[in-house]
Amino acid sequence: MTDNTRKIGAFWEKQVAEYLEMEGMEILDMNYRTRYSEIDIIARDKEEIVFIEVKYRTSSFSGNPLEAVDSKKQNRIRNAALYYLSDHNYIEDRTSIRFDVIGIEGQNIEHIKMAF
Repeated sequence: MTDNTRKIGAFWEKQVAEYLEMEGMEILDMNYRTRYSEIDIIARDKEEIVFIEVKYRTSSFSGNPLEAVDSKKQNRIRNAALYYLSDHNYIEDRTSIRFDVIGIEGQNIEHIKMAF
Protein backbone atom coordinates (compact mmCIF):
# COMPACT_ATOMS: atom_id res chain seq x y z
CA MET A 1 0.00 0.00 0.00
CA THR A 2 1.45 3.34 -1.01
CA ASP A 3 1.47 6.50 1.09
CA ASN A 4 -0.98 8.07 -1.39
CA THR A 5 -3.37 5.12 -1.01
CA ARG A 6 -3.21 5.49 2.79
CA LYS A 7 -3.89 9.24 2.52
CA ILE A 8 -6.89 8.66 0.26
CA GLY A 9 -8.20 5.96 2.60
CA ALA A 10 -7.76 8.20 5.65
CA PHE A 11 -9.54 11.06 3.86
CA TRP A 12 -12.56 8.91 3.02
CA GLU A 13 -12.68 7.31 6.46
CA LYS A 14 -12.86 10.81 7.95
CA GLN A 15 -15.65 11.73 5.51
CA VAL A 16 -17.55 8.56 6.43
CA ALA A 17 -17.13 9.29 10.16
CA GLU A 18 -18.68 12.72 9.61
CA TYR A 19 -21.51 11.14 7.59
CA LEU A 20 -22.15 8.62 10.40
CA GLU A 21 -22.24 11.37 13.01
CA MET A 22 -24.80 13.24 10.90
CA GLU A 23 -26.82 9.99 10.88
CA GLY A 24 -26.80 10.07 14.70
CA MET A 25 -24.03 7.59 15.39
CA GLU A 26 -21.28 8.17 17.95
CA ILE A 27 -17.75 7.38 16.74
CA LEU A 28 -15.97 5.29 19.37
CA ASP A 29 -12.73 4.47 17.56
CA MET A 30 -11.06 4.68 14.17
CA ASN A 31 -8.41 2.42 12.65
CA TYR A 32 -8.57 -0.02 15.56
CA ARG A 33 -5.74 -2.51 15.03
CA THR A 34 -5.24 -5.99 16.41
CA ARG A 35 -3.03 -8.83 15.34
CA TYR A 36 -6.02 -10.12 13.39
CA SER A 37 -7.00 -7.11 11.34
CA GLU A 38 -7.95 -3.47 11.39
CA ILE A 39 -11.44 -2.11 11.83
CA ASP A 40 -11.86 1.18 10.01
CA ILE A 41 -14.55 2.67 12.24
CA ILE A 42 -16.24 1.53 15.44
CA ALA A 43 -19.39 3.41 16.35
CA ARG A 44 -22.41 3.28 18.61
CA ASP A 45 -25.83 3.38 16.98
CA LYS A 46 -28.31 3.65 19.86
CA GLU A 47 -27.67 0.42 21.80
CA GLU A 48 -25.58 -1.33 19.12
CA ILE A 49 -21.82 -1.38 18.69
CA VAL A 50 -21.18 -1.15 14.95
CA PHE A 51 -17.99 -2.33 13.25
CA ILE A 52 -17.64 -0.59 9.91
CA GLU A 53 -15.44 -1.42 6.95
CA VAL A 54 -14.92 1.40 4.46
CA LYS A 55 -13.97 0.67 0.85
CA TYR A 56 -13.23 3.33 -1.76
CA ARG A 57 -12.91 3.11 -5.53
CA THR A 58 -12.42 6.02 -7.89
CA SER A 59 -14.65 4.30 -10.45
CA SER A 60 -16.32 0.98 -11.24
CA PHE A 61 -13.28 0.01 -13.33
CA SER A 62 -11.77 -1.78 -10.32
CA GLY A 63 -15.10 -3.34 -9.35
CA ASN A 64 -17.74 -2.47 -6.82
CA PRO A 65 -16.11 -1.45 -3.52
CA LEU A 66 -18.67 -3.44 -1.54
CA GLU A 67 -17.55 -6.65 -3.25
CA ALA A 68 -14.02 -6.17 -1.87
CA VAL A 69 -15.18 -7.32 1.58
CA ASP A 70 -14.92 -11.04 0.95
CA SER A 71 -15.43 -13.86 3.46
CA LYS A 72 -11.74 -13.85 4.44
CA LYS A 73 -11.89 -10.12 5.23
CA GLN A 74 -15.19 -10.60 7.09
CA ASN A 75 -13.62 -13.28 9.31
CA ARG A 76 -10.66 -11.03 10.13
CA ILE A 77 -13.03 -8.19 11.05
CA ARG A 78 -15.13 -10.53 13.23
CA ASN A 79 -12.03 -11.68 15.11
CA ALA A 80 -10.86 -8.10 15.61
CA ALA A 81 -14.36 -7.17 16.82
CA LEU A 82 -14.28 -9.92 19.45
CA TYR A 83 -10.93 -8.62 20.62
CA TYR A 84 -12.32 -5.07 20.80
CA LEU A 85 -15.32 -6.19 22.84
CA SER A 86 -13.10 -8.06 25.28
CA ASP A 87 -10.52 -5.27 25.44
CA HIS A 88 -13.23 -2.71 26.27
CA ASN A 89 -15.02 -4.89 28.85
CA TYR A 90 -18.18 -5.48 26.86
CA ILE A 91 -19.98 -8.71 27.67
CA GLU A 92 -20.12 -10.48 24.31
CA ASP A 93 -23.45 -12.26 24.81
CA ARG A 94 -25.08 -9.11 26.21
CA THR A 95 -23.81 -6.58 23.71
CA SER A 96 -25.73 -6.01 20.50
CA ILE A 97 -23.33 -5.68 17.58
CA ARG A 98 -23.52 -5.43 13.83
CA PHE A 99 -21.17 -5.25 10.89
CA ASP A 100 -21.68 -2.56 8.26
CA VAL A 101 -19.86 -1.93 5.01
CA ILE A 102 -19.67 1.47 3.40
CA GLY A 103 -18.68 1.57 -0.23
CA ILE A 104 -17.61 4.78 -1.90
CA GLU A 105 -17.41 5.01 -5.67
CA GLY A 106 -16.35 8.42 -6.86
CA GLN A 107 -18.45 10.72 -4.67
CA ASN A 108 -21.31 8.24 -4.03
CA ILE A 109 -21.59 6.63 -0.59
CA GLU A 110 -23.53 3.39 -0.15
CA HIS A 111 -24.10 2.20 3.42
CA ILE A 112 -25.02 -1.46 3.89
CA LYS A 113 -26.20 -2.13 7.44
CA MET A 114 -25.87 -5.68 8.77
CA ALA A 115 -23.71 -6.52 5.75
CA PHE A 116 -22.48 -9.77 7.29
